[in-house]
Amino acid sequence: MDSNPILGVHEVQKAFGGIRAVDRCTLTVAPRSITGLIGPNGAGKSTLFNLIAGLYRPDGGAIRFGGVRIDGLPPYEIVQLGLTKTWQIPHELKNLTVLENLVLAAKGNAGEHLTNLFIRPRSVRSDEKRLRARAREVPALTQLESVANEHAKTLSGGQKKLLELARALMSDPSLVLLDEPVAGVNQTLAASLMDLIATLRRDGRTFFLIEHDMNVVMNRCDTVIVMHQGRKIAEGTPATVKADPAVIESYLGG
Repeated sequence: MDSNPILGVHEVQKAFGGIRAVDRCTLTVAPRSITGLIGPNGAGKSTLFNLIAGLYRPDGGAIRFGGVRIDGLPPYEIVQLGLTKTWQIPHELKNLTVLENLVLAAKGNAGEHLTNLFIRPRSVRSDEKRLRARAREVPALTQLESVANEHAKTLSGGQKKLLELARALMSDPSLVLLDEPVAGVNQTLAASLMDLIATLRRDGRTFFLIEHDMNVVMNRCDTVIVMHQGRKIAEGTPATVKADPAVIESYLGG
């Protein structure tokens, strides 16, 4: 893997009232890796992801993606740069089909701008055709082909998780933040989802995931980072982190 990190978080801070959710946190993520982020509830993991994705503005510190400083940028600009985030609770558009959800999630759609409908109608039609073709490829990749024309509200919980990942892939990201990708998913589908993530990693994408399923973390991640009280307290291979006394005390238990 490339020695230069794709993501760098340096001394980042975020407080809500008197509670410091992220406390001078510093970490890096290597490109073309699957990196896990673990820690007890309240450790600051989800807040950190929201800071990286531009949903919160940090109180201090710096976040760089691909060498570009992104802290303070709006989420849509961060997505344009190639970084996107999925949600622990899927945010599908319930009354649209799977294909329609995917087309709307795509990056660079000329139809996003109302004026293009009038001054560049051919471009809009061309983009729509291209994106619909792309939207038909992604369901096959994510095992959603059989439900591509079904309304998202009819999907099972596991299928909604797959749709969440599929929507992220439509923006053609180089880095995907995954917030508990297998939570609430049966073991068979969870294994398939992680197999897909491993395949996408081999194709050049990077994944940074929050996950409480230690089987997934220990068997699927290249590197594991542990947060506690808003700070990174450990980082290394799954085996190294699992044996770290500070991790055992704060999270894994005796």
